[in-house]
Amino acid sequence: MKPIIEVNHLYKKYQIGEKQLYYSFRDSIVSTASKFKKMFTPRSPAAARRSGEFWALKDVSFKVMPGEVIGIIGRNGAGKTTLLKVLSQITPPTKGEITLRGRVASLLEVGTGFHTELTGRENIFLNGAVLGMKRKEIDKKFDEIVEFAEISKFLDTPVKHYSSGMYLRLAFAVAAHLEPEILLIDEVLAVGDAQFQKKCLGKMREVSKEGRTVLFVSHNMEAVKNLCGRCLYLDKGRILSKGKTEKMVNLYIDNTANHLWSVKNPSRKGGSGGARIKKIWFTDSNGKKITAVRFMGGVNLNLVAELDNEYRNKNNIVVGFGIDTIKGERIITCVSSWVNFEIIARESNLFVSCLLNNFPLINGRYLVSASISYGNDTLDHLEHCAFIDVKKEDISFSKGRGITHGVLNIDYKFILNPE
Repeated sequence: MKPIIEVNHLYKKYQIGEKQLYYSFRDSIVSTASKFKKMFTPRSPAAARRSGEFWALKDVSFKVMPGEVIGIIGRNGAGKTTLLKVLSQITPPTKGEITLRGRVASLLEVGTGFHTELTGRENIFLNGAVLGMKRKEIDKKFDEIVEFAEISKFLDTPVKHYSSGMYLRLAFAVAAHLEPEILLIDEVLAVGDAQFQKKCLGKMREVSKEGRTVLFVSHNMEAVKNLCGRCLYLDKGRILSKGKTEKMVNLYIDNTANHLWSVKNPSRKGGSGGARIKKIWFTDSNGKKITAVRFMGGVNLNLVAELDNEYRNKNNIVVGFGIDTIKGERIITCVSSWVNFEIIARESNLFVSCLLNNFPLINGRYLVSASISYGNDTLDHLEHCAFIDVKKEDISFSKGRGITHGVLNIDYKFILNPE
């Protein structure tokens, strides 16, 4: 059986600061002549550096067999999204060979491939036509798509009026149900709520069992482990390693653990920009700054942010913190509005602290995310922008020993022959 995807010595170069323009025929001739002249003009390494060349992909080679689900992992800027864009033929490679033996559907960002002026119904048929499907084939899958996306009420509304969640549900439903042989999924699933993410992961498992191929980019290591059989680990445009998912995820975590997560270098950043989280740190019950907390000890999660003037003196600013395992599995979420805590920013700088009286997590390192929102608008969101350690120490409960497996350390006891 031949691989459904073959990539050989793939390179992709970007020119930093260069705009991608549409040229007239005359401009094309002039541009071609200029490039031809440069071919015969020696250029020093220093000149190349000044030109701002950036190689997003460097000598990438791999094969994927039909029905495989392949994870693509790596830090921001590793080249994951660029690889999917090249495979989707959204952007051409600089050099190298790509062989795709099947129709490709991709979900790289919310609304990719949608025409905003067309309705949801019209966009389903438009996407099907782009995939080369006949109208009868699309009609056959139409009801399943609408049911999965849960947008029947707004089916004949132009998608420009859809929320990001509606956009995402329809985009994924179209990509997954119109029977492409190859499905490319980027981190875009992080936009959806937990229930929808679970639904999408289930659909991707179903798609793979049908013999179709999935390439899945994500920072959520638990999702990657649950879904993917093999992984490509990218770093600075190259494949650092490839192999079984468990081994690649552990390698990625070990390498990432040496990097200090910070507000300047989070795993992922989002939001409208109406607020900018400047600093996150942790203190104990006495206000002393700490980087580690003992089991069941108290800890304050502290945040300082700068807000735009339009959000000053507003009474529905919401601050949230999330705590994940090193593999990206969410454990704790704290949101100010959930406990009816009102936050009003009297000045441009906002200082908020969230007290956790008891920290019941087992020994290890945990990643902290933070967000600021106003109404339904996320002003800033930093995923994995700080970390905190739980101290390694022996813990005993009564006559028993503490839990050494799982996520939480809890107090418990056994009773023989309870009455």
